[in-house]
Amino acid sequence: MKTAATVTKIFDALDRHHPNADTELVHRNAFELLVATILSAQSTDARVNIVTPALFARFPDAHRLARAKQSELEKLILSTGFFRQKSKSLLGMASMLVDTHRGEVPADMDALTRLPGVGRKTANVVLGHALGVPGLPVDRHVLRVSNRIGLVKNDDPVRVEAELCEMLPPERWTRASDALILHGRRICKPKPLCKICNVRAHCDFYRMGVLTKPINRKIAVIKPARSKGVKR
Repeated sequence: MKTAATVTKIFDALDRHHPNADTELVHRNAFELLVATILSAQSTDARVNIVTPALFARFPDAHRLARAKQSELEKLILSTGFFRQKSKSLLGMASMLVDTHRGEVPADMDALTRLPGVGRKTANVVLGHALGVPGLPVDRHVLRVSNRIGLVKNDDPVRVEAELCEMLPPERWTRASDALILHGRRICKPKPLCKICNVRAHCDFYRMGVLTKPINRKIAVIKPARSKGVKR
């Protein structure tokens, strides 16, 4: 496992790559971010951002969303995918906010995860980005990048969240997640762009020899200093 000093160097390097790391879901308050994050499941932030302006114009708060007709809601969110299940989650979430929290989004993990359609990842996104409560959302990008680098050796999002949180001070949790997510989207993709990654000096995956881009239908391999590398 990485030393504390190495962990700091890794996240400093990620910050240099992504100095303005933040959620890419457009929102004005905690309610909008909660809705947008629920919609982002199995979709892209870009697609969600296309859908939400009309959605929030029609249903700007939990009280109005709770009174929505499912058929109308489905039409508004259709392009995000899984629209029937998402509409049910949104209606259930809004109704519970109204009935239990006076329409306000609670700044509490347990209360958030009791809402329909809200798991730890969604709760952490809302807590860290809209409610000022440190949170470290773990999605597929965080899992891939943190395991590749060697920060963790685990595919369980809850355990990875706990391990990463132990490595960093709370005030850095949300930014660390954002940087890992952007790194996974832009650089440490399934086929990684290691040559432009400034984390590679501390990356286990890079040292072992990794795939970069296809050249004439063959896979280029970045070779570690003491090895010939392995094609994969």
